[in-house]
Amino acid sequence: MTPGPRAVLGFCSWTHDSAAALILNGHLVGFAEEERLTGSKHTKDYPAQVVDWLLEESDLVPELIDTVAYNFRAPGYLAATRQLRRQLTDPKTRGRALPRAASFARVAARTHTRTRRLDRLFPHASSSSILHHRAHGLYAFASSGYDDAAVLVVDSLGEIQTTTIAHAHRTPGGGCTYDIIDAIDDPASLGYAYGAVTEHLGWRRGDEEGTVMALAALGDPDRFQELMSDAIQITDTGFTLNPEFFLVRVLSRRFARVSTEFITRSCPPRGDGPIEQVHRDLAAALQERIEQVMVHLAVRARALTDARLLVVSGGVAANCVAIGKIVESGLFDEVHVPPAPGDSGTAIGAATAAYLDRTGKLATGIQDRCYLGPAFGDVVLSKNPRPGLTAIKPTHPAQYLAGALAAGAVVGVFRGPLEAGPRALGNRSILASPANPEVVKQLNDTVKFREPFRPFAPVTLTATASDYFTLPQPAPYMSIASSVTELAREQIPAIVHANGTARVQTLTEGQNPFLTEVITEFAKITGIPVLINTSLNIKGKPICGTPDMALDCLLASGLDAVMLEDWWVSK
Repeated sequence: MTPGPRAVLGFCSWTHDSAAALILNGHLVGFAEEERLTGSKHTKDYPAQVVDWLLEESDLVPELIDTVAYNFRAPGYLAATRQLRRQLTDPKTRGRALPRAASFARVAARTHTRTRRLDRLFPHASSSSILHHRAHGLYAFASSGYDDAAVLVVDSLGEIQTTTIAHAHRTPGGGCTYDIIDAIDDPASLGYAYGAVTEHLGWRRGDEEGTVMALAALGDPDRFQELMSDAIQITDTGFTLNPEFFLVRVLSRRFARVSTEFITRSCPPRGDGPIEQVHRDLAAALQERIEQVMVHLAVRARALTDARLLVVSGGVAANCVAIGKIVESGLFDEVHVPPAPGDSGTAIGAATAAYLDRTGKLATGIQDRCYLGPAFGDVVLSKNPRPGLTAIKPTHPAQYLAGALAAGAVVGVFRGPLEAGPRALGNRSILASPANPEVVKQLNDTVKFREPFRPFAPVTLTATASDYFTLPQPAPYMSIASSVTELAREQIPAIVHANGTARVQTLTEGQNPFLTEVITEFAKITGIPVLINTSLNIKGKPICGTPDMALDCLLASGLDAVMLEDWWVSK
């Protein structure tokens, strides 16, 4: 191998969830999602603010970047044109075959243009276009710290692939092999199907699938079980979508995703109408089928790789209930989902792949790390940082916060580096006591401004997790839904969802010393080493990535206070 590049920038840009990551001298030094700095949720804009931060933190300028890596490969989209003849001969797909092929060709050209734009922005850098599922999988594997694992990537679409099974293995000298051994191509896509039903039920696809997952716990899957079995069919090699129900994808928002037959057998589109039992039941049937297919894919991953550890990534990996079903199956000794399993995380994956390709080594600094973004430890606030707000500096911040939580306060926390991924993990969180079941209504109605059936996740210390949760492994990134114990039902009813589960975050002192201290102090007062942990934002806004965004959130919501670094800011 030739000497490695000093500075590699990885990108997710111009699609959705824009982000950037920097590997410097073989070590991941930073990553962030652009939405957290601009306030535009799921932005597809070039991540200019993140790039500026990464370069400034490392004392670099664009001319010193050796390699830029993009998270898609333009030629991969052209594989859809090879499906054209078969789709033209099938009456179920004939009507969309030509616009589908044309749309994939357009996106291939657009992707090529995007990579050329990166070349112009970083004129001295060589460029790499990374297969999307390889970017997902390499990041997830590097994050796990495993030496050998099966890697299951399931999303809506990566070029033409929607599902891949790979075998990843660390090699002597710091290297890594990553072999994709099986792939399912579009139009078979779990992410496409879940997004289609999310939209049909009146929520934004690509954003609010988690709302449908929560709603599913309130429904009866039996009502639409046959429909989902017909629409999402399990096969010996994976699954397929029936085009009689899920119309084949055209890369344009002008084309519907569900057919009139699907609507006839389920319900009319909900729009912004009331949520009725039929909607709950349809969500339940969809969720049940996704869980069945995900477990089936895990079985296949185990058979194809003979690995005892599993890594799961891609947008569908955010379905914590499905991940919980895989864990419960006992197929693997442990299951790992990275902190950023969606597309933003492929910025890290693209940089990792480019560095591996050039040096034969796997970059360091990815394993067990989620706090990778900007920090504002030097922030100084005035006594009244905003009209109506007061700031003080408690002598013992963790004790002060724990006391307020024990007294019933709902408090935002903004401390340390920004988390990666969709879950707040203690540095950009809203914390509350889980002992009062009424706090769920308070949080949904006056703080988050979201649907009343949405649950709230708990965070607890790893050492005490088994007292409250049946999960047989750690869950540091809040990625796995776990059943709860009777003690949990008695002491912390606010975190138990209608299906008897909770999306738990387990925590050690080394992972987050401040949050560990808060939980410990809270337990001294209440006897309960568990807190509600939800993201510091309100519905429709991204997680707060800057102090100004945190203060805006405090003013715009029913939060009682925000612990902003060591400052206690209250109304």
